[in-house]
Amino acid sequence: MSGHHSHRPGDGTGGRAADRAPADGPAARRALRAPRGTATPRPPRLRRAARALLVALTGAAALAGCGDRDVFLGGAPPAPEEAIRILPGDGARGVRANGRLEVRVPEGRLERVEVSRTGGGARQSVAGRISRDGTIWRPVTDSLELASRYSVDATALDDSGHRTTRHTTFSTFTPPHRVIGSYSPESGTTVGTGLIFSLVFNRPILDRAAVERAVTVSARPAVEIAPHWFGYRRLDFRPRNRWRPGTRLTVHLRLREVRTGPGAYGIQHKTLHYQVGRDQISSVDAAGHTLTVRRDGRVVATLPVTAGNAENPTYNGTMVILERHAVTRMDGDTVGFGTEYDIPDVPHAMRLTRSGTFLHGNYWAPPGVFGGLNTSHGCVGLKDVRGGGPDTPAGWLYRNSIVGDTVEVHNSPDRTVAPDNGLGGWNLPWAAWRAGSALR
Repeated sequence: MSGHHSHRPGDGTGGRAADRAPADGPAARRALRAPRGTATPRPPRLRRAARALLVALTGAAALAGCGDRDVFLGGAPPAPEEAIRILPGDGARGVRANGRLEVRVPEGRLERVEVSRTGGGARQSVAGRISRDGTIWRPVTDSLELASRYSVDATALDDSGHRTTRHTTFSTFTPPHRVIGSYSPESGTTVGTGLIFSLVFNRPILDRAAVERAVTVSARPAVEIAPHWFGYRRLDFRPRNRWRPGTRLTVHLRLREVRTGPGAYGIQHKTLHYQVGRDQISSVDAAGHTLTVRRDGRVVATLPVTAGNAENPTYNGTMVILERHAVTRMDGDTVGFGTEYDIPDVPHAMRLTRSGTFLHGNYWAPPGVFGGLNTSHGCVGLKDVRGGGPDTPAGWLYRNSIVGDTVEVHNSPDRTVAPDNGLGGWNLPWAAWRAGSALR
């Protein structure tokens, strides 16, 4: 509806006088007494109807405008990044391990938060909790894994009933040179009383003191535990004497973002738990060709064995079972014996040293060898059958041994096993062991 009166063709005024006419008063009344030939003004009743219509339309428009404004202000949801606020920000890179991971809503409550981490070729969910009031989600652990990509998916419901979802990603700092310590066995394992916890690093550790401060081993009941470095790649922990049965061991690896040398950083942040089982020591008399098993101080078995021959005698000293294999291959070429032997199915094999000393089943030697002759290349062999028999001497020992059990060899013409060959650290006096710490 335009702002001027309509006019008939030929009026001559073109409607301009009416446009300039005042709305009321004497001037308005004079304007009503227009000369002949001008447009006839509308009757008062028609004007009142027009005014009523105009008021009605204006009011309706005003009401409609208020209604639209009310709907926009009270019901339009905010942008997802305002409704759900996530730290670190979407697309963030190089986030440090101590960076804050948090999902928060300024209004309403969180319905669901799912966070996952991709790193090292695996995808893993990140555990977390939504607060009681529903406004904040935080992870259970207080640090992030380095060299990883995180994704966050959150759903929130605001006070007006609007549901909002948001997806973000970020990545953590990737050190130029990542340092990882390998260990065995896995957390949760029941171990023998002779276990020495050993970390072998994938890179030389130049700042050994920093790494030593970041790794702690504790025991319940408490005993003194000391670290010892073998070179720049290996850090071992042991008490003065073997662990008491029933001891609980806890290992804290707090290596993440620890600078181990120029451009090199640790990436592990783990807690490991071990339970020490019964006390078992297997004593090998290389000259007498016997193996005596003592459990909690009591002899439970004496088994005939064959030890290393005169050219390849078995090491003397204290060793610890590192690994157990129901069947394994033994290839002389891998330990410096060339083609002297290659047996693909050695049964009931338990490793004692990294250089290749095993306790194992032997099905290829004549029965008279066991208990009478030393014929091996340095291992200790027990009578067995091909495929491994459960009731043979080798099968019995395998079934009754665990990782961490102690094996002592006596009366062999060879030297004492080196303290860094397997878990041979028990052969070092306590004072010499403690002197191997980088913090002393």
